Amino acid sequence: MSYKFEIENLNAWFSSKHVLRNISMKIRERAVTAIIGPSGCGKTTLIRCINRMHEIVPGARVSGKVLFNGIDIYAEDVDPVQVRRKMGMVFQKPNPFPMMSIYDNVAAGLKLNGVRDKKRLGEVVERSLRMAILWDEVKDDLNKSGASLSGGQQQRLCIARALAVEPEVMLMDEPASALDPIATAKLEVLIRMLAKDFTVVIVTHNMQQAARVADFTAFLYLGELIEYGPTKALFENPENELTEKYITGQFG
Repeated sequence: MSYKFEIENLNAWFSSKHVLRNISMKIRERAVTAIIGPSGCGKTTLIRCINRMHEIVPGARVSGKVLFNGIDIYAEDVDPVQVRRKMGMVFQKPNPFPMMSIYDNVAAGLKLNGVRDKKRLGEVVERSLRMAILWDEVKDDLNKSGASLSGGQQQRLCIARALAVEPEVMLMDEPASALDPIATAKLEVLIRMLAKDFTVVIVTHNMQQAARVADFTAFLYLGELIEYGPTKALFENPENELTEKYITGQFG
């Protein structure tokens, strides 16, 4: 059994506000892990601690350990920029670069890293769009603006952009919340496909979505990890009364 992340006694603050409390969990490699819980429970903060984006916020701080491939990413000799390069991030609202073409959106990270070979750029753009199940829809329009696509296509374009730089992990923060049901269904198929090659962590407020796509689910409440385990077991036979109340809609 191989773990991509081993989180030990993770605490996070925004100034004096204590938003994550003693989180300890292991995240399996090449699996989908969903993080669920009511608004304000710390879901987004948790994934922002995993890729060291939390500390960008003025006054934010972290304690505890996050082991990524066995290395503590918060150790003094670890460069946070290198950590973030290994983790693709997809946000709640699709955010393609509006002044760039579809092609340039996908190639942006590679160009930033100094890749100039047009043949290689073209190959990576096609491969990334294929992995994001978008190539067949846009292959004849690569010079069109990324912002001209539908919401669901824009979100898959953002995923292709993240995949182009060959991350090891895909972090997704409510990636379907702005999408219609058809676009959401396509995204969920994509998430399951990505888990063959990547470790995927998805924050979602949609419990049905977690049940459909996740191998493992973590339930957070008021900054604490209440229950974590295989998705089927957590939804069908929760061990904690709070978990049962949340998934049966008694609060949230």
